[in-house]
Amino acid sequence: MQTVALNNGVQMPVLGLGVFQTLPDMTAASVQEALRVGYRLIDTAAAYGNEREVGEGIRRSGIARAEVIIETKLWVTDYGYDAALHAFDKSAGKLGVDVIDLLLLHQPRVEDFALTVAAYQALEQLLADGRVRAIGVSNFTPAILARFLPEVAVAPAVNQIELHPYFTQVANAAANTAAGILTQAWSPMGGITHYRGSEATSTFTDQTLVGIGQRYGKTPAQVMLRWHIQQGRQVIPKSTRKARIAENFDIFDFSLTDAELARIDALDKGVRGGPDPEQPQPGFLKRPIPEA
Repeated sequence: MQTVALNNGVQMPVLGLGVFQTLPDMTAASVQEALRVGYRLIDTAAAYGNEREVGEGIRRSGIARAEVIIETKLWVTDYGYDAALHAFDKSAGKLGVDVIDLLLLHQPRVEDFALTVAAYQALEQLLADGRVRAIGVSNFTPAILARFLPEVAVAPAVNQIELHPYFTQVANAAANTAAGILTQAWSPMGGITHYRGSEATSTFTDQTLVGIGQRYGKTPAQVMLRWHIQQGRQVIPKSTRKARIAENFDIFDFSLTDAELARIDALDKGVRGGPDPEQPQPGFLKRPIPEA
């Protein structure tokens, strides 16, 4: 597995398994299968409601805990310094671990930014205490990062953002790089366009991606994941199907040309599929996170 060094020296696999929208009763089996195939990074979140099953899948796999990178995210209802410290305890308890490898803030809480900063300061303390190995953020735009970075002591190691061929987020990725932050792509294959759009607008049937894949005997999904990795991003595709989990891992035996990378870049439509991070999301506050 190819790895990348975070800004604090921690090595992370460039490819992981995401479990967003994976039902709890399917999560443990998916995690176990991914680890069997060779994945060593599992990405979850308190708001996904499946941290407990992620931990169970890791234990069932028989893979040593030290070999698996566990990434999770604190939800906005647990922002604030003390609340975030307790949120760590909730997540660690559900996962069944003492140390979380990568802990992120799931969203900026723009309507009460002081709580966002205080939550991150709690993450800084957890890092200093050795209870997490790296910390970061998710869904932070360049404007939010510019507001955030002067308020904190430790630069985020990761910013996990929506990024796929139909929404390439060039400015956001550049802002991350300038700050020494690794860009991690959620919905890296544009699955959000497939779920919310039609087959005609899905990346999985895009003729440019289909054509490039045919040249290498690869699927559009594999082409998209390769596109990310060659441009220095980390990717966390999700799947519960054994064949797709294996397919998404089978991307290290070919390379795209510069011209092919540029053709994929040119597919950008500039349309975000997920919520706008710069706008308040009152619905987020109606989803409290249960105790461990």
